[in-house]
Amino acid sequence: MNVLTKTAIAGAIACVMLQSPAMAQSGGFWGPQKNSVYDKHTVSFSKNYRPGEIIVSFSDRRLHHVTARGQAISYPIAVPRAQSRWQGTQRVSRKAINPSWTPTARMRRENPKLPAFVPGGHPRNPLGVRALYLGSTLCRIHGTDAPWTIGKNVSKGCIRMHNEHVVELYKRVKVGAKVKATWKTYQVASLSTSSSGEKPITSIFDTTN
Repeated sequence: MNVLTKTAIAGAIACVMLQSPAMAQSGGFWGPQKNSVYDKHTVSFSKNYRPGEIIVSFSDRRLHHVTARGQAISYPIAVPRAQSRWQGTQRVSRKAINPSWTPTARMRRENPKLPAFVPGGHPRNPLGVRALYLGSTLCRIHGTDAPWTIGKNVSKGCIRMHNEHVVELYKRVKVGAKVKATWKTYQVASLSTSSSGEKPITSIFDTTN
């Protein structure tokens, strides 16, 4: 636990202080990975959270948008890789449709195949079609050009969603919404049937929050 806590703190500092907006992302330009995708669900959830709040569980690799006391919509996400771990509470400070993406010089040195700039709306834009900015940090909730990475720990700090899911979330979430990112796990039970007919998603319940 101590090692994880130290790693999470270090990741948060790196995300807030060291990374540029581009460094908080990675997308299809980083190469293909095996797909791991699950549907969204309407789920039972802890009644300790208010409607409108977003709870991101990096351990569960799910984003929960609370829609009513004891209920949330749960989305699959891609989460930060080990060296980019962080946790904390922020507010949605800004929302963007078709955000552009500019990789840093360091990123281009590490991967010369990266373009210098990707305009908003481009099919290879790593930020996808929507972005929710988190406070004054350089991390955000956004879409992706690499849907096969959803369910993986591949990002450099950001929370990555399927484009169709982030479009839906974008419409529901207001600027100022509270976002809690944590490595804790949550017990949830599906209240809806997924399009694939998958079983209800479950995990260990967090009784402290």
